[in-house]
Amino acid sequence: MLKKKYVKSRNKSQVTFELSKSELPEGIKVASVHLVGEFNDWDVTATPMKSNKRGVYKATLELEPDREYQFRYLVNGEHWCNEWGADAYLPGGFGEDNCIVNTKQGE
Repeated sequence: MLKKKYVKSRNKSQVTFELSKSELPEGIKVASVHLVGEFNDWDVTATPMKSNKRGVYKATLELEPDREYQFRYLVNGEHWCNEWGADAYLPGGFGEDNCIVNTKQGE
């Protein structure tokens, strides 16, 4: 799930990325989840997500407004997951789609 809010005082779009337990790959014990995308140069360790008591992994970023960013979730450094509530999807070039988050105001 994506939660977006425009922060006028900083001219940034605050986006919270959430990956629920039901969206995680079945049959694996989760050791780590990272948010990976254009906003962190696809660095697989730059943005770790933290789990809450309900098993939902979250990360909040401040992104430039009026842009689209491609991203995916990476579980245990080897299992890629998509955000099923993404604003759009785009072929990623490796046989799977990348998710899109749109930071346009009012979107």
